[in-house]
Amino acid sequence: MTSNYEQRILEIGAQARNAARALARATTGKKNAALLTAADQIERSSERILTANEADMKSATASGLSSAMLDRLRLDSARISAIAKSIRQVAALPDPVGSVIREWDRGDGLEFAKVRVPIGVIGIIYESRPNVTSDAASLCLKTGNAVVLRGGSESLGSNLAIAEALREGCTETGITPNAIQIIDLTDRGAVRAMAEMDQHIDLIIPRGGKELIETVAKLARMPVIKHYDGICHIYVDRAADLSMAQSIVINAKCQRPSVCNAVETLLQLREALRAGEEIADDEQRPPPAHQVQRPGQTAELPVATCHKGNIPVSLDFRKHTC
Repeated sequence: MTSNYEQRILEIGAQARNAARALARATTGKKNAALLTAADQIERSSERILTANEADMKSATASGLSSAMLDRLRLDSARISAIAKSIRQVAALPDPVGSVIREWDRGDGLEFAKVRVPIGVIGIIYESRPNVTSDAASLCLKTGNAVVLRGGSESLGSNLAIAEALREGCTETGITPNAIQIIDLTDRGAVRAMAEMDQHIDLIIPRGGKELIETVAKLARMPVIKHYDGICHIYVDRAADLSMAQSIVINAKCQRPSVCNAVETLLQLREALRAGEEIADDEQRPPPAHQVQRPGQTAELPVATCHKGNIPVSLDFRKHTC
């Protein structure tokens, strides 16, 4: 027997499937117009989005969400502007649909071509950060794919408000808003329902913690694109411009320390160290903490060096807390 939430998710999937057929035939100009209008709509809807986010923040704080997770959840006017900017950047990208990857023939007059086409419907499951809603939706729209989004329950209001602005941008430019679907249910069973909905979803992408990724990979009846455990490194080689490397390191840590792709370890080739230009302390293990700073911020970074040619040697790394 199908539950109410499972039926709701099936309906969302069917709407996305129908939208995908039309979106796959949309021209580059029409998709770009939808993206640019959606970016404008995000900015026009900033008050509505921030109000929804404020409610999410209050609920998440009351439930004891960690400070790092709260920072990922938090939106402000600057982050709204960054969301709109990101959508415009996607619009400016080349359209991959229809591009020829490879052409060949068999010598008997039979010709072949490998051409990029939309996948169809992509399901994306993620946690906390509301900007993932716009990132995922805009990339899927650009590539001619409908998307079914399922964000974390702690950011439901923010995600719904952002998705509604994106859908309004589609409507204004003649793209069906059903190309961007968001599951408005917090039931944990929604993840299973999405993973098993292979009649409507062609590819699923879990983006979050280890438990979420393992669950989706185990349940999915369609292909899965996943990441896994890892530590974010920056490796500085002997040929590196150390001034540039320093700027990259500071940006990679201080720009937003709480996110999952903030740098955690700096690995610098011993031969790259030059007097007066070091960006890391040249010490033996255990790796010392090295401070990177920009106005108003200081972050501690574990540092290690290696010296066997251009290949980093195996070292024991430790994670930082910030």
